[in-house]
Amino acid sequence: MPTTTGERLTRINEQVVAAAAAVAADAGASPVLGAVVEEWARKAHKAVDGLAGADEAALRLAIVEVEQAADSAKAAAEADPGVSDATRQIVIDGHLAICILKAKTA
Repeated sequence: MPTTTGERLTRINEQVVAAAAAVAADAGASPVLGAVVEEWARKAHKAVDGLAGADEAALRLAIVEVEQAADSAKAAAEADPGVSDATRQIVIDGHLAICILKAKTA
């Protein structure tokens, strides 16, 4: 189980990558959902890339940015009538993970 904030953020990035792949593979997912989840994936990747040398403030800002993108992804997944329940749940689970990390680093 990840113990450091960096390890947790790396694990969340893996969840976001999986969510993006699930949305891309879901024939019922809307292009809007795909775009929102891809933006979330870009933010998560950027956060992980910035871990080396990041101070506490930079790390916190990165987590907030990923969480804001996750909020948008969750809202888009919940609003998309064509996305499968499994894909929607993957997005919701990723959102929950970053929310928990944000709360633990507050």
